[in-house]
Amino acid sequence: MDTLKFIKECQEKVFSGVGISSEDVKELFNVPEEHLANLAKCANQITQDFNGKKIDVEQLNNIKKNACSEDCTFCGQSAFFDTGIETYQLPSPEDVVVKAQKAKEERAESYCLVAAWREPSPKDFEKVCKIITEINNKVGISVECSLGFLTAEQAKKLKELEVKRYNHNLETAKSKFSEICTTHTYEDRLKTLEIARDAGLELCTGGIIGLGETREQRLELALELGRLFPEEVTINILVPMPGTPLELQTDLPNSEIVRIFSVIRFLLPESVIKISGGRESKLSDSGEELLQSGANGIITEGYLTMGGNEAKKDRELIEKIGLQT
Repeated sequence: MDTLKFIKECQEKVFSGVGISSEDVKELFNVPEEHLANLAKCANQITQDFNGKKIDVEQLNNIKKNACSEDCTFCGQSAFFDTGIETYQLPSPEDVVVKAQKAKEERAESYCLVAAWREPSPKDFEKVCKIITEINNKVGISVECSLGFLTAEQAKKLKELEVKRYNHNLETAKSKFSEICTTHTYEDRLKTLEIARDAGLELCTGGIIGLGETREQRLELALELGRLFPEEVTINILVPMPGTPLELQTDLPNSEIVRIFSVIRFLLPESVIKISGGRESKLSDSGEELLQSGANGIITEGYLTMGGNEAKKDRELIEKIGLQT
């Protein structure tokens, strides 16, 4: 097989609107190492053809931290593991408004409220709704949420409050999931995405790579994302947290990271594909290569349990490679 010709043929299928088959995806995922640069280049061309040069920049606020009831083996916020991370409950709306205003001034496209729990209690959900209302009234930045499992009524309320997008990651492939979490199922996560979609919320979903999964399992995750057709895909690179079962997990080769970002772009030409946790610590260039290999989004100013680049530094990185914020 002429690998370069095959990659270009797949690119043409994307440009023509036909799309690529699951067999195409499998072959793209396994192109020889010497053709990885061609795969990345073609993915970048797809990105710019469908999305232009603008990079989606997001900031997060971890509004409720630690003591989560779920046993996800990668997570420093799980109550199952002693990770020494500080804990706190929901802040006041005023505190969140100040941070959301700062994010807007730093030119973030969106502001995502994240909470570490299985699902929000009625009382906590009411508090989150108050926070969203205050951000809408006083800041005017696009609000996204990641609040765990939702009821249909809660999802409808978020839509009424003009929340744009709901984040609920699949975490990993279905075939790997039971090794990563035992307190809920992969199907539970799919159900929440279905509830959010039915309420009219845009979807943000993805996972974490480097959990010890195989390339075939990363392919499995990519195909599932293609089936769900989310408006945004978020891919985290595992940063092993001391105290968790994965604290000694070895890093993925950079080539495997480029591979999954590039192939997801072929599958989802119009979606935001965001480089999330691990970007600064696991990539020598903070994601510069990935932003030219299919990705068109970043999270700046830190993550749920770790810091990140300052917004100014990330803007300079984006402009350096001829892209825009």
